[in-house]
Amino acid sequence: MRACISLVLAVLFGLAWAEDHKESEPLPQPEEETEEALASNLYSAPTSCEGRCYEAFDKHHQCHCNARCQEFGNCCKDFESLCSGHEGFSHSSDAITKEEIQSISEKIYRADTNKAQKEDIILNSQNCISPSETRDQVDRCPKPLFTYVNEKLFSKPTYAAFINLLNNYQRATGHGEHFSAQELAEQDAFLREIMKTAVMKELYSFLHHQNRYGSEQEFVDDLKNMWFGLYSRGNEEGDSSGFEHVFSGEVKKGKVTGFHNWIRFYLEEKEGLVDYYSHIYDGPWDSYPDVLAMQFNWDGYYKEVGSAFIGSSPEFEFALYSLCFIARPGKVCQLSLGGYPLAVRTYTWDKSTYGNGKKYIATAYIVSST
Repeated sequence: MRACISLVLAVLFGLAWAEDHKESEPLPQPEEETEEALASNLYSAPTSCEGRCYEAFDKHHQCHCNARCQEFGNCCKDFESLCSGHEGFSHSSDAITKEEIQSISEKIYRADTNKAQKEDIILNSQNCISPSETRDQVDRCPKPLFTYVNEKLFSKPTYAAFINLLNNYQRATGHGEHFSAQELAEQDAFLREIMKTAVMKELYSFLHHQNRYGSEQEFVDDLKNMWFGLYSRGNEEGDSSGFEHVFSGEVKKGKVTGFHNWIRFYLEEKEGLVDYYSHIYDGPWDSYPDVLAMQFNWDGYYKEVGSAFIGSSPEFEFALYSLCFIARPGKVCQLSLGGYPLAVRTYTWDKSTYGNGKKYIATAYIVSST
């Protein structure tokens, strides 16, 4: 399963910042210009500050992103936009450091007792391709990705509540979403169930200590707005949300966008709606959760690079993406899981806000593991 790791070490799979900056269409439509760009354009660490903010000085790098690079005049050109300021916080006393994010992510990792065990999932990752082949749309894997999943996992409260949400959306952008009373109740049920878990209790305790939220109810209300609040990705008012995009998946301009959840993938593959094509990355973890960057066809629409956790609980993914959106909105967020580094990229939705100018989450996805 680890045969292709060497192809992408020190590469941020799924994040082509160079391609993004060549596009004339401004944000927010982030994923079409970043995650699904040619893998040959993927960022390589020595040339930019993507994923490198405040790293240790390395004389071999072409440019630098350490705390003193401005003093010496050798910063990478995007240091100011990616690394300066307080990373989304209004006061320096509220700033969350990289070390604090890595510490809380390790706590969340250890707290995920609802994750799949080794015997719960059998993967058949089959062929690994090079980044230059991701646009070929060739099915190089004749068999499904999931050989076996212990579906008893899905009877756990957070899994069941999560699965109930997946059929509440129209995947095509440009068609307004209209939630029924039952569907709104399912959103509340999901949040209620995940807040019972040690994973979300760890996250709330951390953010409360960091002066981000004064009460658990304030935290839950904010999560509901940022993830389930509707905005427009197309011509229809309220046709999308962060949850729909990241976890359920959407189709825009003939391409799959979002769709970063293994449970959704397994259920759609089981129904014959997802055809697994190949992968370009298989993470270093020898237990679940693991990470896979893959290519697939979703009922006639292609996903060029889709990164996803494998075997994680719904609350684990929701917690890590929320942490990164709150602590590093619109930037790369450097985590640590079981001693291995992992970077997640989030984007804010800038066309509309909720509450007192707060922003919805546009997307969140894994961009690197080195």
